[in-house]
Amino acid sequence: MDAPLAQFEESLKRIRAAAQKVGIQLNRVITSQDDQAVEAQKLLIVTGLPRGFTEWQLPVWLDRPSELFITLAAPNTAVPEHSHDAGDGIRFIAGGSIIYDGRELTAGDWLYIPAGVKYSFKVGPLGATMCYCYCCCAGPAHLASGVVNPRVTAGA
Repeated sequence: MDAPLAQFEESLKRIRAAAQKVGIQLNRVITSQDDQAVEAQKLLIVTGLPRGFTEWQLPVWLDRPSELFITLAAPNTAVPEHSHDAGDGIRFIAGGSIIYDGRELTAGDWLYIPAGVKYSFKVGPLGATMCYCYCCCAGPAHLASGVVNPRVTAGA
């Protein structure tokens, strides 16, 4: 096994061990505010960083290659209940907020969504900027052909 793959496998073992220790099961939506996730993140602290940095691994993982997207969402927009049946996903809140299951997730929070699990959310009053990663292509039918300037299209 080559070095990068071996390092990845070791990292994945560490994440799985932490998740198992605190009882995380990847059969439901999990957020950074869930008690189990908070406890697992404490076990996944990265050491040896420069002063002023804190870093940890997330206590969830995606099981195959994934695609990354950036989403700009208008204030108070409701995303109806849906699922991504082809693969697991994760959303990172970079700015603004979303409301999921009665909790407001803000910058730095994340949301893990297992394949096939239905979920919905509402964008907070200031809108939201999110990065999401899904093991499936979350919207191939909606992808534009050519380059699109998000600063122009976001306000459209």
